[in-house]
Amino acid sequence: MKTKESSLKAITDQGILPLFYFEDAQVSLDIIRTLYKAGIRVLEYTNRGPAALANFSMLTETLKTEMQDLHLGIGTIKTVKEAEDFIAAGAHFIVCPIVNPEVGELVHSKGLLWIPGCFTPTEINTAHQLKAGLIKLFPANILGPSYMSAVKDLFPGQLFIPTGGVEIEQRNISDWFKSGVCAVGMGSKLISKEILENKDYNELDTLTRKTIDLVKSGR
Repeated sequence: MKTKESSLKAITDQGILPLFYFEDAQVSLDIIRTLYKAGIRVLEYTNRGPAALANFSMLTETLKTEMQDLHLGIGTIKTVKEAEDFIAAGAHFIVCPIVNPEVGELVHSKGLLWIPGCFTPTEINTAHQLKAGLIKLFPANILGPSYMSAVKDLFPGQLFIPTGGVEIEQRNISDWFKSGVCAVGMGSKLISKEILENKDYNELDTLTRKTIDLVKSGR
């Protein structure tokens, strides 16, 4: 049974949250298998296309018989209906690009981890008051580590994860952790369009292992 607590621990222990979407369900599964083989135990599939729900249902069904210790969440959730559909499909946690209080209330009621996306201190405060276990700073490349350093002390105990533009580069990753985040989100910088389209699983394996090592040394 995956819970709010187990999902949060998986993300903070791993220090990196890979995220992606691809319209081909089999390729999506092969990407996840590659990430898992490289050491990933928690990741986010994103609701970025018409096949997302069907793909996600297939992926969670597969997890019943393999990679059973993997936490699989869904991202880009903006409405209660989307949250309901993906929770019914077996999502272990919900990631949003915005703060929707109704989505947060639903996710909390299911005992799952809600990760809303924030840009301003007011949005962060709203998410904090709504007891978000983890807040996504988005887009991270615009905000930057200095922003995190400036606002973190305003919200004691709150955990943050930057997503959008985090680089697979030691200084960038180290700067984010020094600013006070508990993990970094990694999308197209890790799982690129080229890797997806070319099914370059060897390159993904190499990049994932490299990124995991950079996170370990940068914390």
